[in-house]
Amino acid sequence: MNENPTPIALHRCRFVDYSPSPITALAFPPSPLPSLRSKKAGKERERERPGNFGSLVVGHANGNIDVLEWTGEGDELQAPQGWQLRKTLPGPHPSKVDSLALTIRYPDLCAPNKPLSTFDLRLFSSGGGSELLEWDITKSCVKRTISSQGGSIWSMAPNPASTMLALGCEDGSVRLLSLFADTLQHHRRFDHVKSRLLSIAWGPPVPRQPKPTLTTRGTAYNSGTESDDDNDDEWSDSWLVTGGSDSSLRKWDVETGRPIERMITDKIEGERTLVWTVGVLADGTVISGDSLGVVKFWDSMTCTQIHGFTAHGADVLCLVIGPEGSTVFTSGVDQKIVQFSYVPSSPEASSSTLGSSPGKWIQSASRRVHSHDVRSLAMWPPYVPIPASYTRKSSSASLYVAPILVSGGLDMTAALIPALPAHLTTSNVAARVVNPLATNAAATFEDSYYRRIPYRTTMCVARKARLISCMYETGLRIWRILDIPSTAMVIDGMDNATDPDSRVGWESVLEVELNVHTNLISSSLSEDGRWLVASDLYETKLFELTTTLTGDVKAKRDRSLTAVLQEHLTVSNSQGSPSTGGSKFLFTPDSSKMIMASSTTSIVFVIDLGSDKPTILRRFNHHQKIGLISGGRVVRGSSRSQTKHENHDADDGDDISSPPSVVQMAVSPDGQWLASSDDRGRTFVYNLDSLQVYPIFTIPAILSITRQFQYHTTIPSLPHPPNVMTFVPDKPQILLSILPNNTLHFYDVENSEVPSWAYGLNSRVPKPFFSTPDPVLGVAFEPVMPVPPLANGNVHTADVSQQPPHDVVALHSTAVFWGSSWLCKLRLDCLGQYPDRRKRRKSEAKQPISSVSSVQHSAWDTRNLRLVTHYRAILVADFLKPGELVLVERPLVDVLSKLPPAFFKPKYGQT
Repeated sequence: MNENPTPIALHRCRFVDYSPSPITALAFPPSPLPSLRSKKAGKERERERPGNFGSLVVGHANGNIDVLEWTGEGDELQAPQGWQLRKTLPGPHPSKVDSLALTIRYPDLCAPNKPLSTFDLRLFSSGGGSELLEWDITKSCVKRTISSQGGSIWSMAPNPASTMLALGCEDGSVRLLSLFADTLQHHRRFDHVKSRLLSIAWGPPVPRQPKPTLTTRGTAYNSGTESDDDNDDEWSDSWLVTGGSDSSLRKWDVETGRPIERMITDKIEGERTLVWTVGVLADGTVISGDSLGVVKFWDSMTCTQIHGFTAHGADVLCLVIGPEGSTVFTSGVDQKIVQFSYVPSSPEASSSTLGSSPGKWIQSASRRVHSHDVRSLAMWPPYVPIPASYTRKSSSASLYVAPILVSGGLDMTAALIPALPAHLTTSNVAARVVNPLATNAAATFEDSYYRRIPYRTTMCVARKARLISCMYETGLRIWRILDIPSTAMVIDGMDNATDPDSRVGWESVLEVELNVHTNLISSSLSEDGRWLVASDLYETKLFELTTTLTGDVKAKRDRSLTAVLQEHLTVSNSQGSPSTGGSKFLFTPDSSKMIMASSTTSIVFVIDLGSDKPTILRRFNHHQKIGLISGGRVVRGSSRSQTKHENHDADDGDDISSPPSVVQMAVSPDGQWLASSDDRGRTFVYNLDSLQVYPIFTIPAILSITRQFQYHTTIPSLPHPPNVMTFVPDKPQILLSILPNNTLHFYDVENSEVPSWAYGLNSRVPKPFFSTPDPVLGVAFEPVMPVPPLANGNVHTADVSQQPPHDVVALHSTAVFWGSSWLCKLRLDCLGQYPDRRKRRKSEAKQPISSVSSVQHSAWDTRNLRLVTHYRAILVADFLKPGELVLVERPLVDVLSKLPPAFFKPKYGQT
């Protein structure tokens, strides 16, 4: 390994004016209620193992909804990257998301100690209008809509049993929607009040009493749980509470639909106080946050105030309850997150059992992690408002996983904060606490370090044309890189540049605004800069780019692509005029073909762009099938609930109703291999050799005969869908997949096997590579300089004696891995230099094997890996040519500069 790093000319670009959308709502899946039946209650109350991190759903002001998954594998309790983006549900244009709600699709069939997948969940959203949207997470589209019948929806909340959804409406009435058996229909309308219902929360569920049964003599007796109908709800809802725009909270009876109590908040100079958020504890205590910045605790029995805290300088917009029920977090316009803790009156009282003895709430801590308004808070694991005797405790006596508080707002990034309750820091549990984010040993809210989930966008680099494209909500912009920076920089050294824009020549050459039905979901730019493609959920738009003599770029749309795609999709589905949108696009290295994955059918098309109009060369339907066995391999994560046909091979012809979306595609540098991966972790490899053009009328017959010759293999399922998937340039048959937890997985697609040198490879990767605060978002391979001919006309030949053994290393590429806040230069051949079985040197023979390996591994870390963290936030990094790297940054400071000024309240005597 060379001690002196090779200098690389770096284009540090900050001219891209992309601005992410503010975060308006957050939601975690609910925890299922425990069963009360005699046979099952004992088993379900058993201690469950910690972890089981659920999906995080993030709603944005532009209508998009992000679905994020935990990056830990298997039983891992720590993941430095936390939750990371799995897919984006594009919102209708124009639209916004004000409220989100997740419910369990079939609560009776849900195991209490099993993590819920997106298939088990239902997602609802509202955007300030009267329409409630239910989303199909698998298809990334709206499944159904229903009107509130009461004007604008101001708030929503599902009941703890996931059987009802309550809506707080403009007309001052609560609407209950039934969610029974995966349906959505109106169930009850409550009485009207003269107030907008700005917030809503359900009271604690009550165990349902067994129904009495009459004997033959007419006497009543309890039949017991054995004779109860299994379909009857075991828990019932007695009341709910709403916060209004008339300076009051109301307690409603669920059975009668009438308000039974009213709680009045403070007013200033006769102005109405807005109660923006409410919550309910297991003992019935009601918590409210209002426009005066006051957080209040109320007794639900007497409807009187227990505590009042002027904790904020402006409106309290959101609150969340900790999983133990002993902490409450509030935030709002003043950017401050405040923690309230329950203090029992006696040391013997348990803080998690709030009703066991009288106690009080105190304002225990506060901190600022956001620069602007905080719109939503969420907590994992979620709080279940049931008595402590019914709660399930952690199964591990030696470990306690600290809960995670998630916050988001106008500054567009979600923050993950470990929030261990304060009472656990002084007990014997403190030594057994696990921080899931692995930030530091401290896991309490006031002392822990937090992580930010980076914002992303789709950016493409056309090397030959020296163009950069960026996708916005409804349009695209393209820039051209003109010249090389005046001074070369070493990417694994320090950068002393003070003005990045002055070091690079660039110009904006094209701006395209599209007429779309939803926000754009994907785009791509060909290597030669001739083709540009973009798509929303329903239509793909292909443009041919031409450069004038003055250097301007003009775009001409090829409208024939829509008709060609519709013909092929109609023959496949026989459903009239299907959607022609694409979830992923890719161009072959010679820019003659475009690879497209359909957004609704997940069919992969290979489209020829060399003729007068686009022509379909081949289509692959393998992502449409889902089963326990795919391509002769068992699919990881397959289950009976997700599978329509068990033991169904991917090469059969039956389609499923909701095929998984294609999330990544890669084509080899020689254009021979195509790999595509979906959000179920399945990766298929196709051979693109000898593609032929087939007329449209022969598609069914031709595909049934020739499909097996183009499909090559199925790669073993990975724990997560890959964040990055690419072929190694100097070994085009080697596919590299990088997961959200930064683990590397190599696969030889030609031989359909994992290379021998790749086994145990991640154990040889330096540990700092896996502990980065955000995952790998891309990898750039430096192009190889062409070998100049010798004087006699021959070319240089490699010294065979210097080549490494075949079983030790098979790669020589140098790659630049990058994330949102870091990048590093890594030689892949170094990963194979220390196989598990190797001969030890004589100088190492006297040392223990463990000490030798650790010394060598630490030396490898020092010489071959150095993370550079002074570029952020990185949107894309790629090579334009050998020794020339372009890096696009969008600093958060520049993004925040376009927002309105943040709330600031000067103190007395300060300016």
